[in-house]
Amino acid sequence: MTIISPSLLASDFLNIESELNSFDSVKDMWFHLDIMDGHFVPNLTFGHPIIELIAKKAPHKCDAHFMVTNPEFHGETLKNAGLYNFTFHVEAVMDPLSLIMDLKQNYPSVGISIKPNTPVHKLSDEVLKAIDLVLVMSVEPGFGGQSFMPSAFDKIQELKSRRESLKAHFQIQVDGGVTDKNAKELIAAGADNLVAGSYVFKNGKDHYKAKIESLRSF
Repeated sequence: MTIISPSLLASDFLNIESELNSFDSVKDMWFHLDIMDGHFVPNLTFGHPIIELIAKKAPHKCDAHFMVTNPEFHGETLKNAGLYNFTFHVEAVMDPLSLIMDLKQNYPSVGISIKPNTPVHKLSDEVLKAIDLVLVMSVEPGFGGQSFMPSAFDKIQELKSRRESLKAHFQIQVDGGVTDKNAKELIAAGADNLVAGSYVFKNGKDHYKAKIESLRSF
């Protein structure tokens, strides 16, 4: 089953616990947290106290995407917060494989992300064999509500091919402009995990479950 990861960046921050509980009955989903530092990307989002609160209250696994210049710092300071997946950007580090190994000591799942202009070949075979998830950004990281960039399809297909040839086991996650208009094609290309923010949250709580199911029911 494809995992759907609603991006909490698009949720109602003033009622975050109520928002989290609205997904109690949904199966095969994660909560996606876009964590930005105002340096690696120009926006600023969740700080440590909010991340810890969300992880404590969430009825599903928390998937944290760190758009930060110093992911190793966050990996250490949040190791007891209860996050399930910790994703960092390959563009932010000199030695991604070393960081993956460090993070695996404290997180059940470790992911690596690439920006739209970063080619897949920047991820070495060793990284792909060690990693649990690869996040393909289909918009420029930093702000929600952007339009999907079709170049992501080629990256997903390339990652799927390399995963098969390496006999690796990483999930392929896609974030940015995901809707019911492109979900079927993304899954067909090889995506296992779809992040969706505005599409899930924009019509209110009564529609959350239906919106999620529309991304994997064809």
